[in-house]
Amino acid sequence: MAHDHLKESIEAQTGRSSILLIATLMGGILVLNSFLAEWVFKQAEYTDTFALLGAILLGAPLVGHAVKHLLQGHMHMDELVAIAVMAAIAIGEYQEAGVIAFFMIISTLIETRTALGARASIEGLIRLTPTRAHRISADGREEEVESRLLQPGEIIRVRPGDNIPADGIVVTGQSSVNQASITGESIPVDKGPDDEVYGATSNLTGAMDIRVTKAGSDTTIGRVQKMILEAEKTRIPLMRLIDQYAAWYTPTVLMLALIVWFFKADSDGITRAITMLVVACPCALVLATPTAMVAALSCAARLGILVKNVVTLEGARNLSAVVFDKTGTLTTGELSVTQMKPAPGVEGTDLLQMAASADQLSKHPTAQALVAVARKARIGLVKPEAFKEAIGKGVSATMNGREIMVGRATWLADCGVDLSLLNDPEFKEPEGLSVLCVARDGKLIGWIGLEDRTRDEAREAIEDLQKLGVRSLIMVTGDKWSVARRVSAEMGCTDVHAEVLPAQKLQIVDQLKSRRHRVAVIGDGVNDAPALAAGDLGIAMGAAGSDVAIHSASIALMNNDLRRLPFLIRLSRASTKVIWQNMAFGITFIVILLILGAMGEINPMLAAFLHMVAGAVVIFNSARLVRFGEHLESTPLPSAFIEREGRLSAAQSSGGAVPVPA
Repeated sequence: MAHDHLKESIEAQTGRSSILLIATLMGGILVLNSFLAEWVFKQAEYTDTFALLGAILLGAPLVGHAVKHLLQGHMHMDELVAIAVMAAIAIGEYQEAGVIAFFMIISTLIETRTALGARASIEGLIRLTPTRAHRISADGREEEVESRLLQPGEIIRVRPGDNIPADGIVVTGQSSVNQASITGESIPVDKGPDDEVYGATSNLTGAMDIRVTKAGSDTTIGRVQKMILEAEKTRIPLMRLIDQYAAWYTPTVLMLALIVWFFKADSDGITRAITMLVVACPCALVLATPTAMVAALSCAARLGILVKNVVTLEGARNLSAVVFDKTGTLTTGELSVTQMKPAPGVEGTDLLQMAASADQLSKHPTAQALVAVARKARIGLVKPEAFKEAIGKGVSATMNGREIMVGRATWLADCGVDLSLLNDPEFKEPEGLSVLCVARDGKLIGWIGLEDRTRDEAREAIEDLQKLGVRSLIMVTGDKWSVARRVSAEMGCTDVHAEVLPAQKLQIVDQLKSRRHRVAVIGDGVNDAPALAAGDLGIAMGAAGSDVAIHSASIALMNNDLRRLPFLIRLSRASTKVIWQNMAFGITFIVILLILGAMGEINPMLAAFLHMVAGAVVIFNSARLVRFGEHLESTPLPSAFIEREGRLSAAQSSGGAVPVPA
């Protein structure tokens, strides 16, 4: 399993790091003893013995590392330190050699621990998945098994306080689940029968029986782990640029050090040259980019944003156009009843009761929306005496001896229903809504309007994108123009394309790219896969549990909060800013200390200490990105949600269309 490989890799690296740490402590103690011997005994033989042993113990790993890379045909910048240590030993400056090696190894350990910390944070995420699970056998007995042995289709029982061991569907029971480790949502989510749950999330309040759909490395958390590890291995152009210049950097520094030594050919000259070699080892420069990108990746993952490649994260800062799919992205993808228009003499509650009662045996989304709003309004439904459904057109049912028909106006007209009421301008079907007409005994008694509600946070996200300088915000949908115009106007999009096919979505993306836009395409990751692949950035919405979404997009949002998109741009810009800060600091540090070293203003031991401090400064500067965007973890729903929920008024028998609660 990927989990086991990661654990073994971390343990191996941790073991090597621990051995190096022990050697460093022993060598450091020997070097320290050399200073104490010099102060107490005033005898050079004790001083030199302790210092030489310490220098050998500390310098051997550095020299061995440099020789290994040279034998492999690679030139790195670490060779500078190895040369400096060997030069110090050669001229008898054992204490200097020991101190230089000590501080350089401490710098190496800091760098190693930083990398391990990033991988260990993923390991900590994986540890949320329990190693044991309670499986329910065919005869109803409960048995404890290892989580890795679970198979799709098996039933497991999860009690309050337990972490869920695998992805699955709730069979029985209700509970609240903390799924922040997957989606980044800080508020627990209520779960009940037929709801999806994810491995490594925490069951809080109730017991649930869950049918396993994915286990082990196939779970959502397993794929998250794989994506983060793959992202860490990628390199942005700036990182590759540093590698490119490494080949000439080392010879250049060596030449400068030799020039200083040549023009001051004495013991002071070699000391200055050694100092230059130490300060020129660009630890701060090398750490500048990877530490910032690892911190940014960790920050994004914490908020449910999974980045496959750090190049896409780095490139998000330059987005100039965003193409949104409508259904499931800007809208919830679920129909909701929003308006009713009962005929004169018909009560609104009676209209809804008849329509929902007739539709309760249908599985069509419009029927389910009608039944849901009726139950929410606590309207009792009548069981039909007879039921018939015309697929895609409507239903007819007999209740209390009267025939009720619910469906499209064209279907009702074909069935001979009197629709003359629709000729009245007051009863005209509104644009932008899906309308179901309701007839009783062959006569229209009103209509009910449904719409795919827009996401409460989507408008806020689009306004935020405009503030960030994204010029083109385009909604693309296969839906009819009336619906598309309504949603686009409500969202504040700059352009809209309706009634388009998947191939036409690709053409829209290509046209934007031909106009030199950097384009992000955001969709649900299923029917938008071609367009997601065509954009400079493909961003899948609500990707938790979706294999297609995770594979088709370069970035996956594990929840449906569109405010993650402007945050992603801000994170990209912030990480780039931190990288340039680190680079500027690293270059300035090297240049200034090279000059001071050449002038003899600092000695090799001080140079080694300052080198270690510089690396720590870069790491701590990058670490600021880890807590970037904390406001998103506790941001309440926008006020638009509250305003919209307040539009519900009492049902009226006549007059204007009656708004209905979602």
